[in-house]
Amino acid sequence: MFHLESPEKPPESWEQFRDRVKTHWARHFLYLDWCFAQLAWRLSRWSLLKVLAYAETFSVLVALIVWVAEAGERKQQKHYQAWQVINTAQGKGGSGGRLDALEQLNDDHVALVGVDVNQAYLRNIHLERADLRRATFVSCDLRSSHFRRAGLQDTTFTSANLRDAEFRGADLSDATLIDADLTDADFRGAKVPGVTFNRADLRGADLSGITYWRKASVRLANIYGVKNPPDGFVKWATEHGAVELAASDQWNAKLEADAELK
Repeated sequence: MFHLESPEKPPESWEQFRDRVKTHWARHFLYLDWCFAQLAWRLSRWSLLKVLAYAETFSVLVALIVWVAEAGERKQQKHYQAWQVINTAQGKGGSGGRLDALEQLNDDHVALVGVDVNQAYLRNIHLERADLRRATFVSCDLRSSHFRRAGLQDTTFTSANLRDAEFRGADLSDATLIDADLTDADFRGAKVPGVTFNRADLRGADLSGITYWRKASVRLANIYGVKNPPDGFVKWATEHGAVELAASDQWNAKLEADAELK
């Protein structure tokens, strides 16, 4: 954007300018500068150029107004592209752009109810406070994932790798975590009514403040070394089919024997 200045008086004449320059050899170089000064002064008096300057300023203002007005449409387009990435990669391994797409949608407070990302690589994904009811994460790599205060009601994590995952304050009502690897996962303050932990690896998981755990299913879940379990949890869990085995080979033997009985 250019800005026109209108000098109050025209530049001095060449004779006046030349007389002020004491060094004769410099006059040839300064003459060009004097010519441009004259030209600039004459152009600044053209009304057409002033109109063009105002028009340019006005066009920038109009462009800004249009950009603001179309913000909602641009966001919708961004969400459409994110959903397209998720749906196109459905059932495939790897990330396929789904990690960024899910985080982007959640950052914009878009509900992710029923999203299907089976087998996806989503390690260290951030989905805090996400609405993931009835979502499906079967066989996903979700190590070090973040689901703090997320709505995970009826969500399926069967056979998912959730080592070091964070579920602090999350609502896992009726979620399915069968055969999930939950080693060192953080469940502090999580709600777990109706959760199916059958055959899940809960070794080292932090269970401080979990609620409604008596309504969960823990058959053959390995609870060895769980941290901060609620009073009575370990006794209740072992009475309902959970095991406490430090050695993986012993636990795997139990799981294999159970599978043969089915």
